[in-house]
Amino acid sequence: MAYTLFTANRNYSSWSLRPWVLMRGLGIDFEDRLVPFGGPDNSAEFRSFAPNGKVPCLHDDGTVVWDSLAIIEYLAERHQGVWPSDATARAWARCAAAEMHSGFSALRNICPMSVGVRAQLHDIPPALQADIDRISEIFCEGLDRFSGPWLAGTDFTAVDAFFAPVAFRVRTFGLRLDDRTAAWVGRMLGHPAMFAWESAALAETWRDLAHEAEIADAATIAADYRAVV
Repeated sequence: MAYTLFTANRNYSSWSLRPWVLMRGLGIDFEDRLVPFGGPDNSAEFRSFAPNGKVPCLHDDGTVVWDSLAIIEYLAERHQGVWPSDATARAWARCAAAEMHSGFSALRNICPMSVGVRAQLHDIPPALQADIDRISEIFCEGLDRFSGPWLAGTDFTAVDAFFAPVAFRVRTFGLRLDDRTAAWVGRMLGHPAMFAWESAALAETWRDLAHEAEIADAATIAADYRAVV
């Protein structure tokens, strides 16, 4: 196996983060190919390596796997530890990850991932609060059923990786969480793979106007820790 994982900017690309942090966290070796965003529509350039014109995309000796959930399942067929070994925990983890993959549109749209900034939201609409509440419900269910410290038990797995962007969003926008959910966020932010991603994000000098505008529309920037352009 000779994996190449195509990703985009560390500061913005929440979808790229999921397989990247899982592979780093599990010690799965891969070539990291970063292709930065270049405007509101990157599909033409990204189609040179991904059929859907999006990141992330995994190449494995001629096999091309696109979409973060498909990448995770492809890796699960080849490596232990991607999902929990316990069948009940594994089923729950897959459900939670799939819900994250397909839902939480208010959180995605109002709180776009921007690792290096801290911002104050103009307001918290009911749809965003509902997403925050549902995330806390999922986290508490997993921690209660499988005894932590990770969402599906003692080990960091794909379900934690799928919610990894939530940890950055919570910190960026100062979202209020219950104590147990906040504890998972702190644990996730302290994971070595997350720290490596964050360090790279802070060192980036790329600025994508479309992503910057998304943040400015929803919040007031209070601090920016990224390298000066």
